[in-house]
Amino acid sequence: MTQVSSAHYLSDSYDEKGRFASYWHQISEIRSLAPESILEIGVGNALVAGYLKRRGFNLTTADIDEALKPDHICSVLDLPFADSKFSVVACFEVLEHLPYKDFAAALAELYRVAAGNVLISLPDATRAYRIDIQVPRVGEFKKLVSIPFVSPPAHEFNGEHYWEIGKAGYPLRRITAAMAAQGFHLEKTYRVFEMPYHRFFVLAKRGNTDAS
Repeated sequence: MTQVSSAHYLSDSYDEKGRFASYWHQISEIRSLAPESILEIGVGNALVAGYLKRRGFNLTTADIDEALKPDHICSVLDLPFADSKFSVVACFEVLEHLPYKDFAAALAELYRVAAGNVLISLPDATRAYRIDIQVPRVGEFKKLVSIPFVSPPAHEFNGEHYWEIGKAGYPLRRITAAMAAQGFHLEKTYRVFEMPYHRFFVLAKRGNTDAS
């Protein structure tokens, strides 16, 4: 897994406006499940973890980078936790830092340590156009329109991401199929309107689709 400098997560270029919208979705999806315990894999700038802890959530953090000061220093490929340990496992913008050959193994670990739901976000490079119209007497109409590439561009490793949804060889259907192969039920997937580059997946372990 590639390791990003801790300073990267506190740079002006990293925390752009759209990313804060993505943080909101991370927090909202977690809170909506009212979990008894949470594992967050990938600390980043600790904004989400800090907020959730201040709101009284039982949160444990894990990251491969000691400098980010997680509760546990470990890889998503080898999590030091018992089976079904956490009500919710969150892994936002992490798995693309692994070669795709490790994707299935990472999903298997997420599945193993989760009791109910797993929340994931991944970069989606598919073209997207935002429609935001104020309609008198009706209100706001917002829609994100994705337009797949006719010939998807190849992904070139940039020192951080090994792959991205929408690039050649990585269509969305391949990603969701990999999730299903590990036993996940896909409850929903969507892209953040203000940050279409981030696609969220709300997953449940099969047999626990009502779990929270």
